[in-house]
Amino acid sequence: METNLTKQNIQFHDLHATRSDFLGDVLSGLRKRPASIPPKYFYDAKGSQLFDAITELPEYYPTRTEIGILNANAAEIARHVGTGSLLVEPGGGSCAKVHILLEGLQPCAYVPMDISKDHLRLAAKELAAAYPWLEIHAACTDFTQQMEMPPSAPGGTRVAFFPGSSIGNFKPQDAIVFLNSIAELVGTGGYLLIGVDLKKDRAILQAAYDDAAGITAQFNLNLLAHINRELNADFDLETWQHKALYNESKGRIEMHLISRREQTVTVDGQSFHFSQGEGIHTENSYKYTVDEFNALAAQAGFQSDACWLDDNSLFSVHLYRVQGG
Repeated sequence: METNLTKQNIQFHDLHATRSDFLGDVLSGLRKRPASIPPKYFYDAKGSQLFDAITELPEYYPTRTEIGILNANAAEIARHVGTGSLLVEPGGGSCAKVHILLEGLQPCAYVPMDISKDHLRLAAKELAAAYPWLEIHAACTDFTQQMEMPPSAPGGTRVAFFPGSSIGNFKPQDAIVFLNSIAELVGTGGYLLIGVDLKKDRAILQAAYDDAAGITAQFNLNLLAHINRELNADFDLETWQHKALYNESKGRIEMHLISRREQTVTVDGQSFHFSQGEGIHTENSYKYTVDEFNALAAQAGFQSDACWLDDNSLFSVHLYRVQGG
């Protein structure tokens, strides 16, 4: 379904996942041991707002570091990619970082994709007002399930923009599958500009995912509130606590919700028992070296065009092109 929002330069495409998709993922995840819920369901309207707040925290280095890299190298990125491309951003969210690229790339159109309808709608309207020359096709969709281009989007060289180290939420083999779907979307000769968090000191990593103000804890717990509201569930948020840890052997930060006591919860009429100390695994965030990620991307058909790091080697931004172009 398409709806014009404000001006002629913006269209909204509602390809949103259904309630049954959400329910099926939650029920199947809670049946597992350890239980798990996909992190894409963090991002209801409140979850999206909380994540935006996380990006402003002093402990959370990825956002400001990536923005610094993009600002410092925007002109060079434009020289590599050229102008007039179709710019696609899976997980567009607040569309905050794409501003850095728009003037240099001068894309023929921009396609942000996000699962949070209200957050995407607001961001797209703000972007349309700031860039009246830019044609925007905002697609509300679960991009982890379908990487579908809106039918009215124009042609041209395609550039996928995937910032924020969101690729770290995928297990490595799943990351290859996802990167392959991006390679198919942009096609031979198309580009991928992607932010990747680097391996570093454990203390820096853990602080970034367990901040002193407790915003990340609120973000994690809001997942249960989202399930309560949408799926007729009865999680008592006071009986769960946020836990983040760095699993060095797997090279990833893990986020969990830990039951403070023995309890039974119901979701859509189905019951699930948790012992005290038992957890629900809500997110992974894998960290890579530059060489490790280059090897991963190569398995999905990408060849490296360029890579930029900050001065402290905390974060990396890679530019890849689909091999054969």
